[in-house]
Amino acid sequence: MELPVEKKEEKKAVSDVGAWAMNIISSVGIIMANKQVMSKAGYDFRFATTLTAFHFAVTAGVGYASAAMGYSVSKHVPFKDLFLFSLVSNTSIVSMNLSLMLNSVGFYQIAKLSMIPTVSVLEWLIHSKTYTREVKTAIFVVMIGVGVCTVTDVSVNLKGFLAALTAVISTSLQQIYIGALQKKHSCGSFELLSKTAPIQAASLIVLGPYVDYFLNGRNILDYTYTSGAILFIMLSCFLAVFCNISQYLCIGRFSAVTFQVLGHMKTVCVLLLGWILFDSVLTGKNLMGMFMAVVGMITYSWAVEHAKTQAAKTTTVKHLEPNASEEEVSTLLKGDLELGKTVKY
Repeated sequence: MELPVEKKEEKKAVSDVGAWAMNIISSVGIIMANKQVMSKAGYDFRFATTLTAFHFAVTAGVGYASAAMGYSVSKHVPFKDLFLFSLVSNTSIVSMNLSLMLNSVGFYQIAKLSMIPTVSVLEWLIHSKTYTREVKTAIFVVMIGVGVCTVTDVSVNLKGFLAALTAVISTSLQQIYIGALQKKHSCGSFELLSKTAPIQAASLIVLGPYVDYFLNGRNILDYTYTSGAILFIMLSCFLAVFCNISQYLCIGRFSAVTFQVLGHMKTVCVLLLGWILFDSVLTGKNLMGMFMAVVGMITYSWAVEHAKTQAAKTTTVKHLEPNASEEEVSTLLKGDLELGKTVKY
């Protein structure tokens, strides 16, 4: 199966390791920048939904400039698909903010962890995707490890539970939808992001101030912008561009489940940086959880690669003629089995 031209160019421009590194660095960076922007000790800009609208507006601007200068190809994607994706994505953003406000930090972290099995189940229901025992075991280890190092107090109420449930389902669907749209319309990650970002920016700029007022009772028009606040908001938007691009890249090349599992490396990095930069407490329990999470991620990567290799070998053997010699079998199995592809004859 040949990759589209823009997919091949995208693959050459950013390696798989580079895509993951970009996602981890930009995600951790944006968390640190937003901590400074929104915390009381920082600039107290507590308008998370509106800030997300700014993120998508800047991303849309970068996409438009890239297309105008010929650095990216603008492919047609039906507005219906873009609208449905934006609806799911915006539901994810709003419900995640609601979940954080209505629930304890512990339950919020549990809800985020539940996205891994949720994505797995949804991909099984929608795409009939199955997982090996090794992959399931690795996912379980990652969830336990992240849970041990992040979950503390756990309390829940009906409104908070419904917000968390909506957030988990909509976020899982959004991440599956990213990969599905790229395959359906044979477009690269940046091309798809350039199409969806303007719709999300426009809708969130309209809805954001109302959602933020409901969440914290403050009007964004009453906020006093200082030079420091503007600088960090711009930094947050700059990092968001790389965070959005790398998310589409990673999901497009791998899967929503892999993105969720390996994405918890960001949680480990945030905890470590919080300890280094902000004097956060790091206990033996945290360290044990981080170790389990990292071991689980390494095991998951191995299990996925092993499953793909075994699937490729099985496909090769099934395509052999009944009277094929052992030498022919050996020659085929020693071929270049690219992961995720079938052997051509």
